[in-house]
Order: sequence, then structure tokens, then C-alpha cells
Amino acid sequence: MPSPASSSDTSSALYAERPEWKDVTPLPQYEDANPIAPIFYSEEYKDATDYFRGIVKTGEKSERVLELTESIIRLNPAHYSAWQYRYETLLAIKAPLDVELKLMDELAVSFLKTYQVWHHRRLLLMLTGNPGPELKFITESLKVDAKNYHTWSYRQWLLAFFNDDDLWAGELDFVDAMLVQDVRNNSAWHHRFFVVFQSGVREGETERGRIVRRELTYVKQNISLVPNNPSAWNYLRGILDFNNLPYSRVEDFVRPYAGTTTDGSTTDLVDLENPPPSTNAQLPCSAAIEFLADIHEKEGGKDRVLQAIALWRSLADEHDTIRKKYWEYRIREALKSVKE
Repeated sequence: MPSPASSSDTSSALYAERPEWKDVTPLPQYEDANPIAPIFYSEEYKDATDYFRGIVKTGEKSERVLELTESIIRLNPAHYSAWQYRYETLLAIKAPLDVELKLMDELAVSFLKTYQVWHHRRLLLMLTGNPGPELKFITESLKVDAKNYHTWSYRQWLLAFFNDDDLWAGELDFVDAMLVQDVRNNSAWHHRFFVVFQSGVREGETERGRIVRRELTYVKQNISLVPNNPSAWNYLRGILDFNNLPYSRVEDFVRPYAGTTTDGSTTDLVDLENPPPSTNAQLPCSAAIEFLADIHEKEGGKDRVLQAIALWRSLADEHDTIRKKYWEYRIREALKSVKE
């Protein structure tokens, strides 16, 4: 069933040329004004928005208003007023929301990076109360742009708002599949953290401990495959910070990636709890050097702080020169603490 509001069902003529719109008085944007730097809209957009202002003035809400707002949205998907008035019209005329959602399936993919598209979809879902089909739709949308902020944000809203066990059930498998496709997808790492730690975890301490161990193992394995991946290192930090665990807990794991082992030598021994870098890894890894320096600093003590300073200096001079000024700042601050 085609949407009664679909632009494809209407003439391409300007609204000013359509007999069925003669009863509406268009209102120009710059009525009674003479702007110094007017915006030169296309004739089609100017015509549609002039009639939209006329409709808003009279308060009309009808099928043709849906057609008009769709035309404007297709020309400018960020037109907040058109979206808001469209939503009010849908409610006023009791339009079928399943038809509206079908139209949104198209518009959301066409305008993935437009906030208003996703906001409108949220409003519709709050009315329908049927989130079931949405996860499949979102998954398909992510095939177009796997890192799109609005798509991921909408998925998190959906899960949190409805908080249905069936929605949560396959979420770890989903995000794992996304990371298999692209282990550097920062949006996917962020979503995993949301699912595991920020979704209202209700497990007891024993279960939480098991989850932390699982996630530590998961991120370590991913780092071992692709060491120079800031997203994974940030996830490792997130696990420790969220659960108030000391960074020193992963020191043995971090050292080989920073180019050192505990005693400063290399080793062929494999620690299953601390998977070593892959054979083709480009080491040392700057993220690991930074992590190891933070471990030293957090442990405290003059010797440890001096070791951190040495690592920051290596980042400033060789491994991360783009942030040279930042590392020099860290060194200065650390030297102050040593002298005090």
C-alpha cells in the first residue's frame, strides 16, 4: 500500500501552480523585511516553504499537509519545523503509523546523518510500542554506514527505552559480528561497552566478576590481533575504570606491546591470560606505551614516575610526535610531583 503522502503520487509542478492549493495563501520568508544577505533558495524549495508557512498560519492538518511536509523534508531533511508539524498532523488525522514507518525506512537510509529523521522515528516507536522489527532495520542501515552516530544512538535508545529481554538477547552476538567485520569500528566498541556495563547490569558480584574477566579476555585477544587500534585500548581502560580496578592488573599484558617484558627482555613463553602480539605486529605500539606510562604514574613512587617520564619522552620524540606538546606537558607535571 503506497503512502498517501508520497511525493511520487503528486505532480512535479510548483504548489503555486496546483489548483488544489489555490485556497492557501503562501507566506514569503522575508515578508515585510529586506535582509542584507538573503539566502537564495531553489524555486522549488521557496515555493514549498512559502505554502508551508501559509498552512501553519491557518493551522490546517490534513493529508495534503503530509504531502507538503514530505516534499520539504526531501528537499531539506533538517527542517525541524516541517518534521514537528508533520508529527502533529499524523496525530491529528490519525494517520496509519505503519505507513509512516515504511516511509521512514526509506528516508532514514537516504538521510542517515540527519538527526531529525531518527528523532521522528523515536516518536513513532513511542506511539506504536512495537520495537521488534527495529533491530533488523538498524542492522540493515549500518550496512550503508557502519559507523554512523545517529544509527548507533538510535539502537541504544531503543534497547534502553523498551528494556525488553528479547531485544537484549542477541546484542553481544550482534556487536561481536560488527567487530569481526571491522575491529577498528569505534562505534561498535562503544556499543559493546554500553551493552555490557551501562545497560543497568543487575548481576551479583560473582557474576560481575565473571563478566569483567570475559571482557578482559575479549579485548586482549582483539588487541593481540591488531595492536595499533586505539578503540580497543580505550575499551580496556573503560573496563578497568568502570569497575574501579587498578591499571597494574594488566601490566604483564601491556609490556610486550610497549616493547618490553617484565625484566626488559623478550620471551617465547605464551601466557594464555595475556596473549602476545601477532607476529606481524608493528611494535612498539604507542597506545601501549601510553598505557604502561599511566600504570607507572598511578602506582606512585619516584622510581615509577621516572619510568613514566621516560616513556612519555619516547612518545614525544619518536612514537607519537603529533602530540609532542601534550607529552611534554605530562612530563612537566610529573617532574613537579617528583620534586615535591
